[in-house]
Amino acid sequence: MDKSIEKKVRQNGADEAKLIDTVIFAMKDKKSENIVHLNLDKLSKSVCSSFIVTSADSTVQVKAIADNVEEEVFKKLNEKVWRRQGDENALWIILDYGSVVVHVFQTNCRKYYALEDLWADAETVKIAEDKIA
Repeated sequence: MDKSIEKKVRQNGADEAKLIDTVIFAMKDKKSENIVHLNLDKLSKSVCSSFIVTSADSTVQVKAIADNVEEEVFKKLNEKVWRRQGDENALWIILDYGSVVVHVFQTNCRKYYALEDLWADAETVKIAEDKIA
């Protein structure tokens, strides 16, 4: 799908930058670790514009982070997740918001799948792990 068309399909027309900021805020709020934004816009065969990737030390925390992202995005932007997968074992939960896909990994699974290495051509931004006020 053409990226300009996909942005028009967004459920409420929320600005993509606001969506990314809200996702990152929600991750930090639940003590998420090693947050990385992979900007896929310049890659010709990308499935979306951005991946937001993070990790946690337990399946309980993985689920809590994913739940908080979903809640904060709905509360602040009135946007529902298009598809959510991975709750069965909570080793890797994916939240699909169309042009932005959120990946919440348990730490050992993130190392194993090495998503950042698979998309090494993407512009990578490490998010500072400052505290939420």
